[in-house]
Amino acid sequence: MFDDFTDERIDVGEVELRVRHAGRGPAVLLVHGHPRTGATWHRVAPRLVDAGFTVVCPDMRGYGRSGKAAVRPDHSQQSKRAVAADLTRLMATLGHRRFAVVGHDRGAYVALRLALDHPDVVDHLVVIDGVPISEALARCDATFARDWYHWFFFAQPDTPERVINADPDAWYATAGPERMGAANHREFRQAIHDPDTVRAMLEDYRAGLGVDREHEEADRRAGHSVRCPTLFLWSTGDDMERLYGDPLAIWRPWADDLRGHPIESGHHVAEENPDDLTAALRRFLR
Repeated sequence: MFDDFTDERIDVGEVELRVRHAGRGPAVLLVHGHPRTGATWHRVAPRLVDAGFTVVCPDMRGYGRSGKAAVRPDHSQQSKRAVAADLTRLMATLGHRRFAVVGHDRGAYVALRLALDHPDVVDHLVVIDGVPISEALARCDATFARDWYHWFFFAQPDTPERVINADPDAWYATAGPERMGAANHREFRQAIHDPDTVRAMLEDYRAGLGVDREHEEADRRAGHSVRCPTLFLWSTGDDMERLYGDPLAIWRPWADDLRGHPIESGHHVAEENPDDLTAALRRFLR
């Protein structure tokens, strides 16, 4: 997994980030979702390197082997703004003044925030399997509350940690090593069995319902939008269309230059259909 990639830790200020990177050419930052690590991209990243890109795969702050910031009362230490600032500093340290950012699941919210807060460094934005947090909450109905109950459960104090840490494998029952890849699956299990990582991952959701929503709503009031070309991809086996009809309609007010289409896959598209995902990224990023 990640043969010929450099694997290191880089100090970005408040935390150190574990990051893998390789390649020569236009830079692409790949941002994972919950509860994965940067290893979720192990089938996509080498293909992009072979296609002529420089690829950077960090563990976000709080996740995997990256540092955990001290918890603040408003959970802003795990806000998408804080994570986006980390990643901007990471890319600058690696020598990338401009780059594309690709985010999946919770990483999609980080990618959006990075493009909004740092428009001078992001030249392409790709978001996968997610609409802005404020848009999801504005449309929250009984179906969303039932199917996405974990958003609200994770936001509760202390109880989610106790439940998850009692049996992480049962809570995060997911595809096995055959489907995920043995090394990726091993990293995933190491992460979910670390109580500090579990706490930080929950803080991601606590920030989501508070400061992250507030930041997005402030952007809309100010008329801010993503200025760079933006691609939205969604998995056919996920629930984007069931929840939102045409999910592109939700993204249009957020991006000046938007395109998008579905990909045949379950939710973890980088693991389940890396060929079609890589092909879509290559077409868009060129």
